[in-house]
Amino acid sequence: MAQRSAIDQMLTFFAVVHDPRRQHPTTLHTLETIRTITILATICGAQHWVEIAHWGQAKAAWLAEFLDLPQGMPSHDTFGRVLAVLDPASLQQAFVRWRKALADLSPAIVALDGKTMRRSLDRADGTGPIHVVNAWASAHELVLAQCKVDAQTHEITALPEWLRMLNRAGAVVTIEAMGCQVEIARQMQAPGADDVLRFKDKQPGLYRDGDALFTWLRGAHPRDQPVACGRADQVDGGHGRIETRRVWSTEALAGVIAGERWAGRTSLVMVESIRQLGEEASVERRDDLRSLPGATDEDAQRLHRVIRTHGEIDNRVHWVLDVAMGEDVNRTRKGESAQHLAFIRKLALN
Repeated sequence: MAQRSAIDQMLTFFAVVHDPRRQHPTTLHTLETIRTITILATICGAQHWVEIAHWGQAKAAWLAEFLDLPQGMPSHDTFGRVLAVLDPASLQQAFVRWRKALADLSPAIVALDGKTMRRSLDRADGTGPIHVVNAWASAHELVLAQCKVDAQTHEITALPEWLRMLNRAGAVVTIEAMGCQVEIARQMQAPGADDVLRFKDKQPGLYRDGDALFTWLRGAHPRDQPVACGRADQVDGGHGRIETRRVWSTEALAGVIAGERWAGRTSLVMVESIRQLGEEASVERRDDLRSLPGATDEDAQRLHRVIRTHGEIDNRVHWVLDVAMGEDVNRTRKGESAQHLAFIRKLALN
C-alpha cells in the first residue's frame, strides 16, 4: 500500500496533461496507463519505446495491481504514437507542479544552460536536432524546468518568457554567453534576485573594454587613482593535473558600461584558469557581468563560488543525461516525443 501511495502521489501532478486522442471504442489504453508506465520505466533505465514496452511486459503483474490493463500491455508503437501528440505545455506545467511539491526551494544558485539532443534531427523532414534550455538548482540537486528552443534561434528568443516562469526571489541566476543580450539582461532583473552574465563571445565591445580595464587594474596604475579590486586564488588538482584559478572583480565600470544599457549590473569579473598537465600548460579566461558586489576580496571569493557552481549543470545534469540515460544517441524524433522523453528523463533524474 505504501508503494502504491508513493506512485499515486507522484502521478497526481500529471493529471493535468490532456489526452489529445478522440475517445473511441478502438482506444485500448488510457493516457494514465501509458504515462505511468513510461515514467516508471524511464526511472528504471529504459531509454526508448521498445525498452519501455519490454519493461512493462516484464512488470505486467505488478503494474496490474494499480493500473487498468484489460487489453494487456501497450505496444512500443502505441507508446511512441501517443507521446508524439501530447501537448508539451501541459507536460511542462505538470513537471513544474511536481517539482514545487518535491522541495520548498530556498534562495540558491540557479544555472541556466542549453543542450542539444543530437540524434533527434530528422533529415527526411529537413528538421534539425532539438535544443532545450535547462534550469538546475545546485543546492537542491533538482532540474527546475526545461524549455524547447527553435533550432534557428537557439536559446535567445525563448529565455525571456521562460525566466518569467521561474521564481527567482533570493536566487542568483547564472547564464552562459548565449544569454548576454541587452534585452535578456533587462528581462532577468527581478526584485530580490541577482544574476551573472558571461559575455565574451556575444559582446565583443564589452569584452574589449573589460579586458583593457583589468589589464590596467593588474598593472602599475598611478597611486592617485585608487580603484577597489577584489581578488581570490584557488589551486586544486588530481590525476596529474594542477589547476590554478585567479579571480579579479571590480565595481569600477565607468567607461565599460554606460547608461541604462546594462542597468542593475554593478561589478565586472575576470576568471583566469591555468591548467598544468605534465609539461603542458593551457590558459582559459572568462569574463562576467554581475549584479553582485565585487569590490573586495570577500566579494571575489563569493563570485568565484558562484562561477564554480554554474559548471555543475554540465557535470551533474547534461553528462548524466548523455552517459547514463543515453539522451545524445536517442533517435526518438516523431512529433513532440523527443521533448516529452526529455521531460521524463529529468523527472527520473530528480
